[in-house]
Amino acid sequence: MYLLPQSFLAAALVPASSFAQAAPAPAADAMTRLVTDHADKPGVQEILFAILFSFALNLLVAWTYKQTYRGTRYSQDYVHTLLILGTVVTLVILVVVGNLAAAFGMFAAFSIIRFRRNVGQSRDIGFIFLAMGTGLAVGARQYELAAVTVPLVCAIIFALSRANLFSSFKGSHLLRIRVGTDVDYDQAFAGPFAQHLAQQSLKSVETVQAGLMTELRYEVTLKDGAGVGEFVRALQAANGNNRVLLTCVGEQSVVEAE
Repeated sequence: MYLLPQSFLAAALVPASSFAQAAPAPAADAMTRLVTDHADKPGVQEILFAILFSFALNLLVAWTYKQTYRGTRYSQDYVHTLLILGTVVTLVILVVVGNLAAAFGMFAAFSIIRFRRNVGQSRDIGFIFLAMGTGLAVGARQYELAAVTVPLVCAIIFALSRANLFSSFKGSHLLRIRVGTDVDYDQAFAGPFAQHLAQQSLKSVETVQAGLMTELRYEVTLKDGAGVGEFVRALQAANGNNRVLLTCVGEQSVVEAE
C-alpha cells in the first residue's frame, strides 16, 4: 500500500465549489472594466462641456469634408448628419459609462435599427467613422485625445486632398463622336486634339444607323485651361456638325452637341 503525501490529500479534500468560485472570467471582467471605467457620473457642467466640445470637433470634421469634396453630388443633409451623429454618439457614451446594464440595453436597442443610404463616394464612409470616433472619444471623457487626434486627422485629409496624392492618370472625359463612314477621322480630328487635349486614347469604333455613320469613343484629358465649349465646337466643325458627346469621368456633367 502506497502512502500519499499529506499535501496531496489536503488538496484532494478541497471542495470543487471553491475552485469554481476562484476561477477567473477574463472576458466578463474585461467587459466590466471597460464599461465601469470612470464610474463616477459626470456632472451637469461636464455634460454640457462634452456636448459642446464634441459639436465643435465635428464642425471641424464637417468643414474638412466640405473643403475636400470633389464631385457634383454634394449634400448639405449628409454634412448635417455628420454633426448630429458625432454629437449623439457622445451623449450615448455618457449615458452608458459606469452602467453595464444600460450599455447592454443600449446595444440591444440600436441593433434593431437599419440604416440604408447610398453613399456618393467611398470617402463618405470614412467621414462617418471619423465623426463616430470623435463622439466616442469625447463621450469616454478622453478630452486630450480628442483635442489632439481629430484636428491632426483633419489636417492630414486636407493635405492629401490639396496635394492630390495617389491619383491615377486617367482620361478626364469620355468622348463620343459620330462621323460619316467616308471621313478619315485620324486626320479630321488631329488639329482639335492637338490644340485642346493633353492625351487621347481611342477605345472603340462602331458603325451605327444601319452602317451609315461611325461612332468613335475616346478617353481624353483636356489641357490645363482648355475650354470645353471651344473644344466641342472645333469637333463639330471637323465632323460636319454631327453628334458630339463629352462626359466627365465619374460625374454626371455632360456636354452634348448635335
